[in-house]
Amino acid sequence: MIKKVDLQALINKYYLKVNESVVWSFKNNQLTVDFAAPSKDVIGKVVCNDINFQEIDLPIFNTKKIQSLVDLCEGDLLLEVDKINTVPTKLKISNERFNTVYSLADALLIPRVGNVTEPEYNIKLELTSEDIFYLVKARGAMSETANMFITTVNNLDKEPVCEVIYGEDSGHDHKITYQIRGEIGEVGIKLPFDLNKFRDILHVNKDAEEGLLEVSSKGLMKLTFKTEKVESTYFMVRKSETNF
Repeated sequence: MIKKVDLQALINKYYLKVNESVVWSFKNNQLTVDFAAPSKDVIGKVVCNDINFQEIDLPIFNTKKIQSLVDLCEGDLLLEVDKINTVPTKLKISNERFNTVYSLADALLIPRVGNVTEPEYNIKLELTSEDIFYLVKARGAMSETANMFITTVNNLDKEPVCEVIYGEDSGHDHKITYQIRGEIGEVGIKLPFDLNKFRDILHVNKDAEEGLLEVSSKGLMKLTFKTEKVESTYFMVRKSETNF
């Protein structure tokens, strides 16, 4: 049995409305999903702990469909796998009212997810639940842009801080700047990232009890979040097209 809320949380944290084809890997009482965005600029992993299920890999071709089956059910969910010989072919998801069947994909149809070689991070910031809330909220006030910048500057007290800037780079355009203190190893960094993807990642992790944002001056952002049951990690590559 698995709680619906735990499975929903895992799906939401990797799906991000674009990551359809993945492998659900059950092993050592964990459900792990590695994923990569079709655009290849976001890659990550989500792990749900304390999952009592057989050790098996389930190829999921259409996450949106299985998400709708999970949403239909309530409470504790019973998961069962049908196999032909040793190959899993169907995942059954049921509760007291519904019995649903999801047809599993051929494993060869699921794109392989590569590994990330992590550089040294020049910025390390703790993200509180308040930070996540306000950064998501600020996106709504800048709906006309998909641009964001991560910068490091000295504040009025000559202390290094990180600024998350939503908006265009031109001095005449609307902007929102959100300042966060943390470990700043280099002042003068200015990197562009996709605001929509950043917002979507924060939105599905608004339940996080712990959050960490790390940025390398080489152009890589790492976001990690933890709840009681789910751990999620995202790597985002800087935007290649910039106006500066």
